[in-house]
Amino acid sequence: MTSASAAMGNTALAIVKGLAAAYSGSGAMFATTMHSIADAVNQAFVFTGSVLAERTPTRRFPTGFGRVINIFCMIAVIVVTIMAYETIREGWHLFHHPAQATHFSLNLLILLLAVATDGYVLIKAMKEIAKESRSGATGFGIISSSFKNVKRAAPPTRLVFYEDLVATCGACLALLAVAVSHFTTFKELDGIATIIIGFLMIGVAFRVGYDNMVGLIGVAAPRSVEEKVATMLLSDKCVTDINRLRIVQEGRFYHVESYVELRPGLALADADDIKFRLQDKLMEDPDITDVVLGIIEDNGVRDWKPEKLNEVE
Repeated sequence: MTSASAAMGNTALAIVKGLAAAYSGSGAMFATTMHSIADAVNQAFVFTGSVLAERTPTRRFPTGFGRVINIFCMIAVIVVTIMAYETIREGWHLFHHPAQATHFSLNLLILLLAVATDGYVLIKAMKEIAKESRSGATGFGIISSSFKNVKRAAPPTRLVFYEDLVATCGACLALLAVAVSHFTTFKELDGIATIIIGFLMIGVAFRVGYDNMVGLIGVAAPRSVEEKVATMLLSDKCVTDINRLRIVQEGRFYHVESYVELRPGLALADADDIKFRLQDKLMEDPDITDVVLGIIEDNGVRDWKPEKLNEVE
């Protein structure tokens, strides 16, 4: 799982970065250390939430535990926000009281390692987004595809993607700050880079917090998913129209509720067979976990108007 490997990678990075920050006194290194600590804690939370979310439905919780992961992601947002505050505060102090960082070679080596590690996890998250969104992207295409389809990925994958995107950018920024501070007299850049990294962390917190708040409330599926489900329903020769269609997204999975209109004159037994046939057809989609269908006779009015769908961005 992406969150588990990311948690282990960031734990190792946080230890190495923390030792280097304490040894060299680099503010930018301190900022990336705080980011790695936040990432490690968050991704451990998310991994735990993912395991709990996979539990099978019970009598008390008949729709399952899919939204548990959203709660754990909200806890992760709190951790990121606290770490971001500490990072910005340290950056402000370093901007007004620049410190002379030492051991440039050590900082350079560790930050290059951080860029490589965070970059690897980021690429892995991009591949996971391509897999979960069924985009079929490969090669360099996964980069644009991941930004386009990130909202269709599972909450843990989205969290890892956003965090490691910022972590990779932050490590590159810290690398620049360490180099400039070493070779020039512009020591304030160390503090400026630290503050920027802190604000990037806040950006991640708000983005992830918003996504998971929406997930907890219950958000409609993207328009493309609604169109796909509608096409599957209307492809049956006995279905004449869709009276109502509601698809709720939970993580990367969907719950479908719909009333379909059947051609007039069908016997009740035949109509039941059609309903069960449609349910089985929809459940073949690995992203659909629950289907509730109602059947009514064609009312002679065209109810299904896909152009009026509200696309979820």
